Amino acid sequence: MSIAKYPAYRYSSVPWLGSVPQHWEVLRLKYACEVFPSNVDKHARDDEPAVRLCNYTDVYYNERITADMPFMEATASDDQIARFTLRGGDTIITKDSETADDIAIAAYVPDDLPGVVCGYHLSMVRPRRSTNGAFVKRLFDSFYAKARFAVAANGLTRVGLGQYALDNVEFPFPPPDEQQAIAAFLDRETAKIDALVEEQKRLIELLKEKRQAVISQAVTKGLDPNVPMKDSGVEWFGQIPANWKVVKLKHITSQVTVGIVVEPSKYYVDEGVPALRSLNVRQEGVNAEGMINISVHGHALHQKSLLRAGDLVAVRSGQPGTTAVIPTELDGCNCIDLIVIRRPVSGSELFLCWFMNSDSARIQYTQGSGGAIQQHFNVEAASNLVIAWPPANEQDHIASRISAAVEECDSLVRQASEGVKLLQERRSSLISAAVTGKIDVRGLGHRPHGDEPSSRHDESHDLQCDRSNAGAQHVAHHRQ
Repeated sequence: MSIAKYPAYRYSSVPWLGSVPQHWEVLRLKYACEVFPSNVDKHARDDEPAVRLCNYTDVYYNERITADMPFMEATASDDQIARFTLRGGDTIITKDSETADDIAIAAYVPDDLPGVVCGYHLSMVRPRRSTNGAFVKRLFDSFYAKARFAVAANGLTRVGLGQYALDNVEFPFPPPDEQQAIAAFLDRETAKIDALVEEQKRLIELLKEKRQAVISQAVTKGLDPNVPMKDSGVEWFGQIPANWKVVKLKHITSQVTVGIVVEPSKYYVDEGVPALRSLNVRQEGVNAEGMINISVHGHALHQKSLLRAGDLVAVRSGQPGTTAVIPTELDGCNCIDLIVIRRPVSGSELFLCWFMNSDSARIQYTQGSGGAIQQHFNVEAASNLVIAWPPANEQDHIASRISAAVEECDSLVRQASEGVKLLQERRSSLISAAVTGKIDVRGLGHRPHGDEPSSRHDESHDLQCDRSNAGAQHVAHHRQ
């Protein structure tokens, strides 16, 4: 879809906006829309009528506000109901937040919503005659608007947009019929992009499921599907290879202990001994980003949690049980509030790490008696973890095969994630170009069925489909 520019442009007199199509106007928002903040809070009062409240998260996480959304129950005064009930054509925006990135996030109201009232921390942008509400919503989605509002926001611990900043931001407005055409075009094109994004996200989830299945299968069944099997006596293992054993973690390692848990922050220094925290522990290994340092004195006081290359560390809470092996470059470091598992006395630390990250381990450290979810993975639970343990000569081979398969999955996930990022960038660029007049979408309706793609936009569409199909075929192949 090769989209032409307008035949003639003029300078907008707004440096950030640059040139606009010759026949477009540049108006302060207050002349095209009525902008007003809501003062309806979440408290319910006995002397006020019941309403449903459109609150901050409803706007932040949704492109459109519709009647089927699970609105909060609240109350409002008669004046508030008259003023802040949502009407078709309204755009609702976030007017304050903790960061400038989260202000002026917009959601569109396509239809009247009787009984649904705009809540606190939001502003309503209601189009005046000759202004198209759907076009206004897309203006707020543009790079231009985000940049202008980021600069206009004020505050220290919480930033917000004052009424003056909202009223007086300058936006480009084409004639009404053109606003409608642009809004309709963007609805169509963003829907196509959104569908591709969802397809890529589904592929990512399938790849992650496949990754976890590969780990769990290999650490309980081995690599040879024809090997003789025996009953493990453990419900979540089922059968295991006949030459494997079932052991407890404490019987294959010299120590299971815990990192610094009592006021670790008192030992924090700018330069000292590196110390791992839960955010540094990933299935794929230790991530040094965000690692802190503790004092030499604090390190000396906590020698029980000194880590050597080949030891394992496991997360206690948040994502309990997530385990990584300490690499050579971190030999001698310490850790904060992590389970420490010394390198196996006989066997592979890499195999043990993959087992710790398997479903067979997770079911043990996330469920207590009666199936209740445990909030913390503790030393006792770790010590008594039941493990399917192959002969030592098999463990390295299994761990190597798991690592290769996991890296293949991770590579496909990275490709799909990059595809999502590119599609989202394409979406934002298309919106910005259309609402600021950099492209002319007049007369661009639905392409007749069967038309061939003729531009880079459609080629990128096909490329994303090819990537999705290839990834999906890869997952399906390994599920067979």
